[in-house]
Amino acid sequence: MVNRDPVLVKRIGAAMALEVRATGIPYTFAPSISVCRDPRWGRCYESYSEDHKIVETMTEIIPGLQGDIPSHLRKGVPFVAGKTKVAACAKHFVGDGGTVKGIDENNTLIDFHGLLSIHMSPYFDSIIKGVSTVMIAYSSVNGKKMHANHELVTGFLKNKLKFRGFVISDWKGIDRITDPPRANYSYSVQAGVLAGIDMDRRCSLEDIKGQVCYGSFENPLADLSLANQLGNQEHRELARDAVRKSLVLLKNGNSANQPLLPLPKKVGKLLVAGTHADNLGYQCGGWTVEWQGVQDNDRIVGTTILKAIRNTVHPSTHVVHMENPDTDLLRLHEFSYAIVVVGEVPYAEMYGDSKNLSIIEPGPSTIKNVCGIVRCVVIIISGRPVVIEPHLAQIDALVAAWLPGTEGQGVADVLFGHHGFTGKLARTWFRSVDQLPMNIGDPHYDPLFQFGFGLTTKPSQES
Repeated sequence: MVNRDPVLVKRIGAAMALEVRATGIPYTFAPSISVCRDPRWGRCYESYSEDHKIVETMTEIIPGLQGDIPSHLRKGVPFVAGKTKVAACAKHFVGDGGTVKGIDENNTLIDFHGLLSIHMSPYFDSIIKGVSTVMIAYSSVNGKKMHANHELVTGFLKNKLKFRGFVISDWKGIDRITDPPRANYSYSVQAGVLAGIDMDRRCSLEDIKGQVCYGSFENPLADLSLANQLGNQEHRELARDAVRKSLVLLKNGNSANQPLLPLPKKVGKLLVAGTHADNLGYQCGGWTVEWQGVQDNDRIVGTTILKAIRNTVHPSTHVVHMENPDTDLLRLHEFSYAIVVVGEVPYAEMYGDSKNLSIIEPGPSTIKNVCGIVRCVVIIISGRPVVIEPHLAQIDALVAAWLPGTEGQGVADVLFGHHGFTGKLARTWFRSVDQLPMNIGDPHYDPLFQFGFGLTTKPSQES
């Protein structure tokens, strides 16, 4: 969630383009420029922010992916610079982040002014920056399925905004125009084509006569000279920097005069606990290895937070890892402090929709047991704000680490003071799910941590 650094995001886009091209693919389904207005939505972690202004700024990833439009070309013309760049895809048009109760593929109830000012505005920036494709949302706007919405797809996107790239459906999005899906497929195909969809993700030439499945046939094989770009150290360092800048410090001691962070590297005994301390699958979240992500370390190359801590502390510091220690066991040791890493399990799309937004068990009991006995910092691994207020009084320091991916070393870099905390919340951290939806500027705004909040620290002299 590098939400206020467009330069870094552009660099990330350029690295992504190289790695995608190395696989032989000239196209990526990114970026998601949804404006998530309710964290109960299972795709909220694909959104940069609840604030459209931040999302607009983050469209700088598009020239990172595609390359900058040359000065002699008109702004807004779809453009891909060459064989080290990829076609980008702004998605999901439009309003998918505003559905009722955050239910995936549901209905967004909103007036036209609200639609333009909140959900449509990132598309203005994306088109100016030459985005090549736009993907349509599964969801509806005021009861009208977006895949059948001629007024918004053709009338607004193509005619008003002058988008000249191609419009692509989401996976089986044409099917889902009807309920149940594919109940009248010939009608759905007609409705989708008339709405202005240029390409069906399923590329069925039998169903859409005369439609062309776009592809790069001139260079059908991967460029093997780019193979060294996949997961290379330069890109991992870039990801590590993004992790450092994304961390948000929500609490640091019970008073400003007694901060816990940054942590000292040289202590007698340090406890690392929690379900998420040694799990790359949890750090990466959904859309990693598999659709719904994975819950182990088997198929991912990277650094867990536990390993990062061990890499960072002084050689004399004894690091003890216990996932969920009981109080008796905790009292047998004399820990200088504890690091508790808990959060959500991976999910994607509707499988991430949540009514309670709680961290998984035994996370709450681990916080209670450990933080009740040892001075502790709790790190939350999640794609969105989660319920934490009931545990806050017991916690000495609290860090929102979001989904740090493979580079857990970036977390340790900041915990131990190699770098300072600088991140700010790009979305409101609620007190209770009963408050939702609640966004900055709402009349009932009463958050636990407000939009834009984030404590800061300076690098420690020890580091």
